[in-house]
Amino acid sequence: MTGPGPDAARDALAGVVAIPVTPFAADGALDTKAHRALLRRLIDGGVHTLTPNGNTGEYYALTPGERRTVTELTVEEAAGRASVLAGVGLEVPTAVAAAQHARRAGAAMVMVHQPVHPYVSQGGWIDYHRSVAEAVPELGVVPYVRDPRVRGETLAELGELCPNVIGVKYAVPDAARFAAFARDAGLERFVWVAGLAEMYAPSYFTGGATGFTSGLVNVAPALSLGMLAALRAGDYGSAMKVFERIRPFEELRAARQSADNVTVVKEALAALGLCRRDVRPPSHVLPEPVRAEVADLIAGWPV
Repeated sequence: MTGPGPDAARDALAGVVAIPVTPFAADGALDTKAHRALLRRLIDGGVHTLTPNGNTGEYYALTPGERRTVTELTVEEAAGRASVLAGVGLEVPTAVAAAQHARRAGAAMVMVHQPVHPYVSQGGWIDYHRSVAEAVPELGVVPYVRDPRVRGETLAELGELCPNVIGVKYAVPDAARFAAFARDAGLERFVWVAGLAEMYAPSYFTGGATGFTSGLVNVAPALSLGMLAALRAGDYGSAMKVFERIRPFEELRAARQSADNVTVVKEALAALGLCRRDVRPPSHVLPEPVRAEVADLIAGWPV
């Protein structure tokens, strides 16, 4: 089973690209019941693109078998109502095997996590992503760019070699660099996704982004979708009103080099009674005073 065609996949990237959390049960195992319920909540709330095995889903803390399970249950819950952009990565054979599994499961696209190797050359970056893209020519491929050393011209070369590389999740915190990168790579060739979520979406949209990722959407889909609607309408005043409303929450996630990025989202979901707050190392649950702060921050948000 394979996902929708390339045009539908490109359209799916031009929106709120949700990065669902991965809930854990009291015994530390995957809580698949809670996971399915959270996915249904996102879809019912109007989210049309889901990324299982993203960083907010604690990708690096999951076992290979768990990552496969997360992909499969996400495709099952999407059931044609949402597109699935499955996260893959690590060394080349593992990334290729995960992409092929995502294709068999029915995902439309794969997002290739930033290579974790400390030494990344431009040519090696191309080879890494080409290995994945050529293994699943039927799927859309979306590199996750977090490294400012990767050049726009390098992505352009990858796009020439691999037509199924259709979009980019750009997560370098520099709006000017993003605008230049997109133009060096080919502004119209790729779908540009602001990979640093709502806080960077307004500035990245001015540079050419048409979608943004979100972990906050797990908590309040209406806020994320409201920002998207404002950005699509060119109403940056309304988008910035959402920005100000969510800013304390997102700044808490970003503090200390994003140490509590996932933990804050799960704490908010726990406060809403939607899943347990449990996270896996190297993340850690929040101390009690910060838990209360999170609950206060989300009080009054649309749920």
